[in-house]
Amino acid sequence: MEGLGNDYVYVDTDRFPIAAPASVARRVSDRHFGIGSDGLVLIARSASADFSMRIFNADGSEAQMCGNASRCIGKYLYERGLTDKTVITLDTLAGVKTLTLRPDPAGTVRSVAVSMGRFGGGDMLSVTLPDGRVIEGCVIDMGNPHFVIFADDYPGISPETEGPLLEKHPAFPEGTNVEFLQRLSPSGIRMRVWERGSGITMACGTGACASAAAATLKGLVSGSCRVRMDGGELTVQCDPRSREIVMEGPASIVFDGTMDI
Repeated sequence: MEGLGNDYVYVDTDRFPIAAPASVARRVSDRHFGIGSDGLVLIARSASADFSMRIFNADGSEAQMCGNASRCIGKYLYERGLTDKTVITLDTLAGVKTLTLRPDPAGTVRSVAVSMGRFGGGDMLSVTLPDGRVIEGCVIDMGNPHFVIFADDYPGISPETEGPLLEKHPAFPEGTNVEFLQRLSPSGIRMRVWERGSGITMACGTGACASAAAATLKGLVSGSCRVRMDGGELTVQCDPRSREIVMEGPASIVFDGTMDI
């Protein structure tokens, strides 16, 4: 499935248990010798919510949360008849999230809204690159780490060049996702992302939320914000007082199949 081009392989582990998900993630994610994806997502029943999600990046590292994957899970559960609820709770390493599904009369889920909870952080941090350049960004915690750069302040900066340097910079001992943000209008921003453990992806749900939060704190946008990424657009509502964030966007099933592991 994919959400704005952020594509993952999804497995219902109640039916198909996976003993070594990190190694399986590396294999299925390989776009030449596997299926090809940004990672592997495991779906299961949960004792603390309706369902649970574990997500492993293309390099085998485990991520706390993925907004695009959460939307895809909501679509999968509803359209596969695993639930008839249109409001689902999902247990993640970043806490329990609430999914609100938008099915059409035919039962096809066209979009999903995810209550992402409260964002943390918001302080500006200056980081020195190996070549001596100093880049300032906003540190946002969405249950996973983000470093949001206001790219208009740094002509020529790009995810391809600075993304890998910042992901594993000593300032971020556990690594970080890196967003490159540009303001388009009072209600719209453009964002590209270098994802921790996956590199450049076409979209990142938590990255879109982190970018909307950083842009809101800086006064670039207010209220509901459209976040345009390489794979498409998400709508993010960010309340600067409560710090609550709700993200909404599409999810699509690409294909079903089997793989010998």
